[in-house]
Amino acid sequence: MILPALVVGVVASLLFLGVSAAAEQLQHVLWRNLPDALGVGRYSVLWMLVMLTATGVAVGLVVWKVPGHAGPDPATTGLDAPVLPPAVLPGLLLATALMLAGGPSLGPENPIIAVNVGLAFWLGRRLIPRMPRALWPVLAEAATIGALFGTPVAAALVISEALAGRQLKGALWDNVFAPLVAATAGALTTTLVGEPSFDLHLPAFGLPDWGDLLAMLVIASAAALLGMAAVLALPYVHGAFARLRHPMLMLPVGGLVLGLLAAVGGHLTLFKGLDEIGELAADPDGWSAGQFATMTVVKLAALLVATSCGFRGGRIFPAVFVGVALGLCAHALVDAVHPAVGVAAGVLGVLLAITRQAWVSLFVAAALVASSTILALLCIGSLAAWLLVTGRPQMQLREDGTPVR
Repeated sequence: MILPALVVGVVASLLFLGVSAAAEQLQHVLWRNLPDALGVGRYSVLWMLVMLTATGVAVGLVVWKVPGHAGPDPATTGLDAPVLPPAVLPGLLLATALMLAGGPSLGPENPIIAVNVGLAFWLGRRLIPRMPRALWPVLAEAATIGALFGTPVAAALVISEALAGRQLKGALWDNVFAPLVAATAGALTTTLVGEPSFDLHLPAFGLPDWGDLLAMLVIASAAALLGMAAVLALPYVHGAFARLRHPMLMLPVGGLVLGLLAAVGGHLTLFKGLDEIGELAADPDGWSAGQFATMTVVKLAALLVATSCGFRGGRIFPAVFVGVALGLCAHALVDAVHPAVGVAAGVLGVLLAITRQAWVSLFVAAALVASSTILALLCIGSLAAWLLVTGRPQMQLREDGTPVR
């Protein structure tokens, strides 16, 4: 299994990097070159309204006319992607690239995982038919998660969590060995080619004290409740857009709403949010508590709208922005709250509510602040936040519009 896993890992990472690079180049054209040539402010209210509505039109055309209709409704999908027919994958890639460039608040993770799973399954079972068919999607998912986060640790945690409820043959490490090889290959390829970094370079956090523990519990719980507000609203917002019936109505209207939200929250609430959190963290005291709170609420609303109206994308990266903004809002309100504690707690709580992936939530929160001393606080905070989200609806719908539990 080692050689196929290595190949899947490298190919999955290169596809992710290729789509991201193409979207970034298009983003520069749409948000820099074009407004400069027209003499319009890059992030003026007018340009944000025009660009987001136009992105809705472009993605709507792909969903309407391209074979496969860019895959299933994104509100019904998660990290565990279905195996899509090969004919669906080009349209899904195109819709994802247009979304990433145009500014809606979604990340690349769900559609990129779906494309890699479809490609690995379709090619793998033809080139190496003796390999178990069910292994190819697992390898592709692990490889893509490793590529997305630049480390195989996140993939190992996701796969381990997925296997927790199954009857396994042999040791756990035997079952995760091949996926971990794929994840390592994907992560190394991304690291060598793209040089990603999740460290926000926040002020160094020393040894925790009782105040830090209290801050972790309060902020993580508040973040989980805030995330649950979006989760509970999803069926209703999704249902409202579904009444429009046609993608050429749903997506342009959704783009217009996203433009109006961006006019309120500012340009930092656009796009998937990964670059934008770096800008926030570079100056934790550069915005007021009210500004951080506005960005938090607007970004969460934008995530909800983009998911509901049909834009193809994932929810992890914009949810991270929501958690970072909330944590820095707590720091701005109470100066005694360390920025690293606020950010880690905010990201942890929001991701637990949005994803229900406990290990990934812990990993991402810890990776952003790059502090081993905060791990104990994060574990305690996760227990409090988990009590608020477990057993409740998830931010994923069934085909009939009811929430997954």
